[in-house]
This record gives sequence, C-alpha cells and structure tokens, in this order.
Amino acid sequence: MTKAVFQLEPLTCPSCIKKIETTLSKTAGVESVKVFFTSSKVKVEFDESLVQASQLEEKIKNLGYPVLAAKVS
Repeated sequence: MTKAVFQLEPLTCPSCIKKIETTLSKTAGVESVKVFFTSSKVKVEFDESLVQASQLEEKIKNLGYPVLAAKVS
C-alpha cells in the first residue's frame, strides 16, 4: 500500500470533510481516507497499481479544494 498526504488550503466547514472522504473512498484502489479539519490535511492509503497519487490530487482539486503540497510514501 502507498500512502499520500495532501496539504490543502484551510478548510472552512465540516461538510468539506465528508465531500472529500466520500469522493476519494469511491475511487478504485483507495483503501482509506482521513481528512483532518484543523490541519487541512488529507491522508490516503491506496494501491498504486490501480490509482496514482496525481489522480487523487486531481479529484480533490476538481471538488474545489486547492492542493498546496503532496507527499507520497
């Protein structure tokens, strides 16, 4: 499993969490998603043979949340 952490611009509402978590968790290859409201970070664990970190980042951006930084390990 590959892990990625995406740093977003500050989140403004708790519904942002559900929107991001729901969208990413429906993506093939994603094992787990956790959004941290206070730090505006999204942690994702995924199977890199099914989805790439860049695709996950694009999904977050398409929801309207700018990604400031991404770290994949």
